[in-house]
Amino acid sequence: MEAKILEFAGILRGNGVRVSPAEVMDGLRAALVVGLGDRLAFKSALRSAMVKRAIDLPIFDEVFDLFFSGLGQAMGEIARQTQAALQLSEREFQELMEFIAKTLSRHSIEVSPLARALLQNDTGRLAQLLREAASQVGLDAISRPFQDGQYGYAIGEVLRLEGVREELAKIQQILAEMGAGDPVAAQAARLVERRLSDLNEMIRRLVRSEREMRHFAQRESLHLKSLTEKSFYYLTEDELRRMKEAVTRLAQRLKNAISVRRKRAHRGRVDIKGTLRASLQYGGVPFAIKIDRRKREKPQVVILCDVSDSVRNVSRFMLQFVYSLQDLYSRVRSFIFVADLGEITALFGENDINQAIDLALRGKVINVFAHSDFGRAFQLFYRDYIASVTRRTTVIILGDARNNYNVAHEWVLKEIRQRAKQVIWLNPESRSTWGFGDSEMERYMPYCDLVEECHNLKQLYGVIDRLVSA
Repeated sequence: MEAKILEFAGILRGNGVRVSPAEVMDGLRAALVVGLGDRLAFKSALRSAMVKRAIDLPIFDEVFDLFFSGLGQAMGEIARQTQAALQLSEREFQELMEFIAKTLSRHSIEVSPLARALLQNDTGRLAQLLREAASQVGLDAISRPFQDGQYGYAIGEVLRLEGVREELAKIQQILAEMGAGDPVAAQAARLVERRLSDLNEMIRRLVRSEREMRHFAQRESLHLKSLTEKSFYYLTEDELRRMKEAVTRLAQRLKNAISVRRKRAHRGRVDIKGTLRASLQYGGVPFAIKIDRRKREKPQVVILCDVSDSVRNVSRFMLQFVYSLQDLYSRVRSFIFVADLGEITALFGENDINQAIDLALRGKVINVFAHSDFGRAFQLFYRDYIASVTRRTTVIILGDARNNYNVAHEWVLKEIRQRAKQVIWLNPESRSTWGFGDSEMERYMPYCDLVEECHNLKQLYGVIDRLVSA
């Protein structure tokens, strides 16, 4: 079991999960404590020891199931399919297996270990033989779907499938001859014929499972890459889930990058100008190195999200990202608006992320079914919350600026700009539509430091990179 857990940890690392040697040792000790009798307890023990980040949980769960249970589950499913095809109950299936075993003994027929395990449905022995063959052909090196056939054929050669086929054909012939007056023997002959195709299916499942297990992260990355340029407006439910994971991963990457920058800032950095000035007393030789130890303040963020129907998906992703990045900032205040405006900062602090966002977008804070009125929402923000904007505050506004021909009240944005560090507006509509119809974007743009079109994940990545690096 130690070797299996070490191999499992290696596969996790290959899929981007950071598992240290100390955590592997913790996993080994945890496995000894809980044992293998309770699969859920065993899985929970390894997960507790090896997984530190929530974004790695889906990878751990899928790799665990494929590594520890994938082949066994496939064999069980294949056996059930055979029972269904032959219209056998579980009991009848076992009785036929016993009948075949007695027939082999009665006729003194010697068969290979693989053929015997196959005819007795000995899944443990079958799995062992298949994995040994997979190890001999180097199946762990598989990387592309087109290699499935190549590795499947190689495993078949190691298992000597042609010999197994001959053994089963001989047994089938004996049972068929017996079946002339014995319906049980005739049914057993059909089962033997079916089991050879079952073995081929087991090999195919093993190869595919190994490929998926070792390249789960790559597969997910390809899926997400295909979505980066797809508009938020046209995402399916499954794609929405994947995009949430992508936003969380981006947040984690930015957290790590900023953490490194902060550690460097804590140590200080060389002050080039100060060092050059001090070197003048030494004839220009920099004997005295000056270190800049000025404390860099954490920025503050205020985000105003339009949650009307036209931008609902974009709002969800931006709120997800802000939730994930809360510990980057000394203070984050989040607001949603349609015509009214309401603060949702407390929802983020008191609820799970999905629950918090659902509450915000389902009318628990403001009336989300009203007609958009940016001007009125801005006025409410100025009246009640303008004091929250200081020289350290980055104000992010997410919305399409479609104001239903109401008064724009752009003066509020001017006041906010005078108080804030920067104002960023992300508009999910195409830039070519700004200023047409009831769009007030041209009125608001002069009072923003950055205005970007943002209707897909690729554009969101670029904007957030710029925000955090500022």
